[in-house]
Amino acid sequence: MPSALPYPRAQHWQIRSRTFDFPRRPLLMGIINVTPDSFSDGGHFFDPAAAIAHALQLVADGADILDIGGESTRPYAELVSEREELQRILPVIEAIARQVTIPLSIDTSKATVARAAIAAGAEIINDVTALTGDPQMIEVANETRAGVCAMHMQGTPQTMQNAPNYGDVVAEVRQFLRDRRDSLEAAGIPRERICLDPGTGFGKTHEHNITLMCHCHEFHALGCPLLVGHSRKGFLGKLLGDKQADRTNANIGATLSLAIQGVQIARVHDVRAVREALVSFVATGGLN
Repeated sequence: MPSALPYPRAQHWQIRSRTFDFPRRPLLMGIINVTPDSFSDGGHFFDPAAAIAHALQLVADGADILDIGGESTRPYAELVSEREELQRILPVIEAIARQVTIPLSIDTSKATVARAAIAAGAEIINDVTALTGDPQMIEVANETRAGVCAMHMQGTPQTMQNAPNYGDVVAEVRQFLRDRRDSLEAAGIPRERICLDPGTGFGKTHEHNITLMCHCHEFHALGCPLLVGHSRKGFLGKLLGDKQADRTNANIGATLSLAIQGVQIARVHDVRAVREALVSFVATGGLN
């Protein structure tokens, strides 16, 4: 772990209606899966009322952003039609947008879904395909002026865990994200609206995930805010030596590591527990 960051960290992220000025600790993106099959909480918030109540609880727990998704991207997940995804997420986004002031993110790779979600109140497009899965997604991002998060994934959710392979996972993910940053800028999306995600758990083995988590500080060289979605993933269960173990404490430990490395946004399920740990960590000199 670096005692000092080797590269300056991005200080700002422009989204649709506001600019984030990043504090030293990571902002927390709370997860709302409006799905029956997400890997950690699939089905718990599939009912719109349950999803809305969960969103309000995440805000009370200290979330800085809410990320709403209507299609699971876990390994081997079944694809969802555009119509079904819209039916899942729109009532939830519309209701949440009326009741909270923090920004909403839409977790989708479909341009039509992103456009409708932004019209309903979302301000960020969080796309696991790095805006390559739908040729219209960049147009939507440009027209709406939403913030975008581009993630690295080797393969697709249906193939990514078949046989992940890298010569140097950090170098290859960094090059991919650099190329996507440059392509998005060339397509008219300013760098200040781009966030990058190394994609832990997406086409990576246990060893790849650990290596990426240990080297997140190197991605500051790309000049964009970093988002890491490590929460409750299988590599944490493997670290604990028990796939069935509660992973809350593992999430906290991993998020503190990301905080030390200057990561700007952590996408987590356990917002209250992680936030309390971060508040204590900062107050006692953990990020000095």
